[in-house]
Amino acid sequence: MSWIVVRARSNVGVERTIKDTMLHLNLTKVNHAVIIPDNEQYRGMLQKAKDYVTWGEATEELVEKMLSGRGRMVGDAPLTDEIVAEHTEYSNMAAFAKAIASGETTVKACPDLKRVFRLHPPRGPKGWGGIKRSFVVGGALGPRGEAIGALVERMI
Repeated sequence: MSWIVVRARSNVGVERTIKDTMLHLNLTKVNHAVIIPDNEQYRGMLQKAKDYVTWGEATEELVEKMLSGRGRMVGDAPLTDEIVAEHTEYSNMAAFAKAIASGETTVKACPDLKRVFRLHPPRGPKGWGGIKRSFVVGGALGPRGEAIGALVERMI
């Protein structure tokens, strides 16, 4: 299993250790997203940065949309099926997305693929829904579970 992590708040007034944690997650700017594997180290990092990021479970369809819509190579060229077939052991983007979502591989498996997905701010009347409150009370921060899909689709 993998997680999609989206940064919702900026660095202003943030404790140094939390800044370092977000830097290690490659979340350097607001509205950036990463796909990370589910393990104890990343769980601790998410818990540390929970007041600045939101995350949820990655599905095959959502990962494929992120790769095709926002996946960029070094030099800002879009990610294509040909690039995936040439640089990885997977024949197309759908197979690569399935492997990432299941935790079988990571985004790092494709060399020169940028690990950060630059997303739009959330579209629609709701927007973020409040960047100073937890998701469970109607805000944008912390764990979302499967509801991350709705947010990321509004941001792609």
